[in-house]
Amino acid sequence: MNAIELVVLAAIWGASFLFMRMGSAEFGPVPLIALRVGIAALVLLPVITAASSRQHLRSHWKPLLIVGLTNSALPFCLFAYSTLYVNAGLDSILNATTPLWGALVAFVWLKVSLTRDQVLGMVLGLAGVLILVWNQLGAGQGTQTLAVLAVLVATLSYGFAGHYSRRNLVGLAPPLTAWASQFFSALVLLPGALYWWPQHAVSTTAWWAVIALGVMCTGLAYVLYFRLIAHAGASYAMSVTFLIPVFGVAWGALFLHEAIGMQTVTGCLVILLGTALATGKLQLIQRLRAV
Repeated sequence: MNAIELVVLAAIWGASFLFMRMGSAEFGPVPLIALRVGIAALVLLPVITAASSRQHLRSHWKPLLIVGLTNSALPFCLFAYSTLYVNAGLDSILNATTPLWGALVAFVWLKVSLTRDQVLGMVLGLAGVLILVWNQLGAGQGTQTLAVLAVLVATLSYGFAGHYSRRNLVGLAPPLTAWASQFFSALVLLPGALYWWPQHAVSTTAWWAVIALGVMCTGLAYVLYFRLIAHAGASYAMSVTFLIPVFGVAWGALFLHEAIGMQTVTGCLVILLGTALATGKLQLIQRLRAV
């Protein structure tokens, strides 16, 4: 049952890149994400019905605000911006670099030593990114290069948020963290959403995309994610990172007719190999030395 839930979660989060690409052009990145997190906060609203949850919210609002900014508002907007210029499949693959940045943040900020496997993983992750974007760099396509950099900043933000949460939100119920991050993100993004609200009529397709983002890809996905953590453990739940690119590329190809070339497949495999090494899922150098 856990395996089925893991695949379903990967399929849902993989679809988020599809929906962002469908909605970002019409809404604009900031209004789209403001709606996404606002809808998600409404879906998760039952989380704060308990008095204990409201008490924790009052006592931890500052770190929850920071997590909301770095784990939702900023990275979601950067991903939405990137989908204006690069395809959904590429975004979903680059999302897999999050654990690489997490390891780097731990090294720089928390002074956690890196193993040789982790260093190799980071190098391979960077090589995978270069493989994916080599054509854009060679052709001098500045907007696409900037979009890729935006995604890498977004995944760096995810990496920071993960470590910050572990240091400052110890003992706080994960569902409350999920709701608070969406709620504070919505508050922060509201002024920008009103300022950049589209002056033209938004299509029904774009509206359905943003509703799917908020309800399914954020609200319900968080519920499923925390259910997996409770039943199978955090390490198992986080392995969803390796499955998301598969679905992100598949949904993009199926619904947006995005091409899947050898360059995409190669870059994806190299990034996933680097991620496996950086997160300790694979120990290559140690095994070679033991032979």
